Amino acid sequence: MKFLLFAPLLVVACENGRVPPAPAVPQRQESLIDENKRWLERESRDIDLWVTRQQVAFTKTGTGVRWRMVRDVPGEPARPEQLARVNYLLTLLNGDTCYFTPPGAPESFRVEHDEVESGLHEAVQSMSAGDSAIVVIPSHRAHGLAGDLSKVPMRSTVVYHIGLEKLTSPRK
Repeated sequence: MKFLLFAPLLVVACENGRVPPAPAVPQRQESLIDENKRWLERESRDIDLWVTRQQVAFTKTGTGVRWRMVRDVPGEPARPEQLARVNYLLTLLNGDTCYFTPPGAPESFRVEHDEVESGLHEAVQSMSAGDSAIVVIPSHRAHGLAGDLSKVPMRSTVVYHIGLEKLTSPRK
């Protein structure tokens, strides 16, 4: 009896083995994707112009993060799960200061785990304890479309002047 109740449901649900067609992407979504691509290209050009004005070479990663070592101390680079203690000044491309660590009050975060900009995690893994760098992080690797809803405006590139004071391995 139960089989008779479910048999029609199975036949309808299977649709004779046909795979339903993929839903078409609406025109509006396509235009949003195109606009976002144009925004990323403009942002990349703005960053390149900023880097050119600095008159020093920066390294560009595949994700668009640019960095330049100011002080390069020999040592092992940061690894995921290590605790990184840093001093920093966070500005926008126009030079406006957003955040900074007060003198003598560094902040810490766990590499690849804590909620700091993904571009910062990427850059710190190129640094060893004692290193200082300038790191330019495009909006998609920083605070994204909305900004941080406080001092970093929407879709803003951020510039870190960062010193990696200490690395501590996790306890086991």
